[in-house]
Amino acid sequence: TQPNLYLPLIGHPCTLRVLALSGGYGREEACKLLAQNTGMIACFSRAFLDGMLVTQSEEDFTKTVDESCEAIFKASRALGRKEMQLVKVQQQTGFFLALDMSGCSTPEALRRYGVGHLSYSGQVEMMYKMHEMRSRIIKNQKFDGSRVVAAILFEGTIDSQIGGLPSATYLWEHKRVVPFLKIDTGLAEEGDGVQLMKEIPALDDVLDRGMAAGIFGTKGRSRIRHLDQQGIKAVVQQQFDIARRVLAKGLVPILEPEVDIHASDKEACERLLLDHLLEGLGQLAPEDWVVFKLTLPTQPDLYLPVMQHPCTLRVLAPSGGYARE
Repeated sequence: TQPNLYLPLIGHPCTLRVLALSGGYGREEACKLLAQNTGMIACFSRAFLDGMLVTQSEEDFTKTVDESCEAIFKASRALGRKEMQLVKVQQQTGFFLALDMSGCSTPEALRRYGVGHLSYSGQVEMMYKMHEMRSRIIKNQKFDGSRVVAAILFEGTIDSQIGGLPSATYLWEHKRVVPFLKIDTGLAEEGDGVQLMKEIPALDDVLDRGMAAGIFGTKGRSRIRHLDQQGIKAVVQQQFDIARRVLAKGLVPILEPEVDIHASDKEACERLLLDHLLEGLGQLAPEDWVVFKLTLPTQPDLYLPVMQHPCTLRVLAPSGGYARE
């Protein structure tokens, strides 16, 4: 009754295929319903046999078989990797997981995990410890695509392996979790109440590497600290400028203009941000799909207009400094 209800089942790593029976529907109705369910393919009996009669000539019988095969074939939507990932990102119930801790955020993440600074020596060992933590999470039997829609990885992770496979490959092939790549290199110094993303060296090369590694999309983060018209406008402009370069490579960008949860004028910042986001969305082509990662707003449902825009695949919420509860 509800299209794509079984997407989490399709996304489970133990599921090879999900088949649809005609269940008493005629072929036309069964094919119509099947076509609304991405990833399901037909296993029809009665609906396949509709119109086949012992009294038909061989020519008419052959025509009926051909028409039945063609109709059911077109309705069966066993999609390729990219298409399936797109549908998961857009429609599946679940959550995204940010595992993109970089050099600055890694020490605190490791400390909270129970690995103190005395357990490693230097940047290389620290990032190795971080990869061990990521790998332990991803390989855990309770971590899979039935609940986790996507995971955002640090750039260095795509060059590392999990379970003997490249990290992004393992995520999709073994866990059915869609891999995204953090592409920003940190925040610039504050100006006009905001911190833009630092310049990203060799962005095109990073995107090409990500595509070759099986990455579906990217994420770039900037921060809004105080209400400033020019500053917030600059943040959104930079986010959409980089998003267009990502889109040109065939990847899906996550735009993250974070609003500081401690800002005294947080709600006013969010309202102004909303206006600029809608303006930016209005300048995209219809086929330019993007994801937003936005600080939980002070006013509930503030970002509904962004969610409802046809170019928006999903709107994500970071914890942003809040505890899980």
